[in-house]
Amino acid sequence: MTELAKAFVEGLSFWKGKVDPQPLSGGITNVNFVVEDAGEKYVVRVGGDIPLHQVMRFNELAASRAAHAAGVSPDVLYAEPGALVLRFIEGNTFTPEDVRKPENLAAIVDIVRRVHHDVPKYLRGPSLVFWVFHVLRDYAGTLRDGDSRMVPELPRLMEIADTLEFEIGPIDLVYGHNDLLAANLIDDGERLWLIDWDYAGFNSPLFDLSNLASNNEFTPDMEDWLLQAYFGEPPDGGLRRRFAAMKCASLLRETMWSMVQEIHSDLDFDFVAYTTGNLERFERAHKDYQAS
Repeated sequence: MTELAKAFVEGLSFWKGKVDPQPLSGGITNVNFVVEDAGEKYVVRVGGDIPLHQVMRFNELAASRAAHAAGVSPDVLYAEPGALVLRFIEGNTFTPEDVRKPENLAAIVDIVRRVHHDVPKYLRGPSLVFWVFHVLRDYAGTLRDGDSRMVPELPRLMEIADTLEFEIGPIDLVYGHNDLLAANLIDDGERLWLIDWDYAGFNSPLFDLSNLASNNEFTPDMEDWLLQAYFGEPPDGGLRRRFAAMKCASLLRETMWSMVQEIHSDLDFDFVAYTTGNLERFERAHKDYQAS
């Protein structure tokens, strides 16, 4: 698959000369390459629509362009079906440890707030909604269709999801990134950049906040700080509980995403281990939520 993708990237009409694409490690949804051409460096994201994961490339392209216009993401330099060429950002790709550093958190909250409120000002054309509970129900159907090893677990997990959705209740609607893994944040030494807009769409702000916290293993004190920094006042018990419910949903979504990858992905990655680790984290978070 990688060799075919590399040949495809080599043949893009965007290049000024002959190029030698180099695989970019770290992605577990797409195949990505770094390309040097005429003294410039680029990232090329290769892949078609992935309806199984609600990923539609027209949406990723529109979100990427709007995020650049809002000043939070690198610019899109070229696009054609199956390929997206972006300017390469030289910098430190964050780890969860980097995200948790107090000196980085304020900048991360600022960029999340700008995504929520500034990116939609520049968005053009149709846009998707990313509602985690719809995603979970759709994943459950996909897993049943594919005779996943996890089918016996689905009734219990979906009952939990229904309860979480009810307890979250009505939401504010903002534009979300919806995939706040540490590796999607890059520090170039002067500012932060947020990349990879596969899952962008309108959502509750609590999803990005809880996704950031769960992906990067925030402590309860850090979660309180995050909520106060974003909303501008100390969180009350109701907000804490809705946040905790959404954190469970975020972890369950990552878990079921991996379950789907187990039976459908061609990428060389141990999705069974990824499922196991995320399911354990979900179970712990849900136990804590029930006890709160």
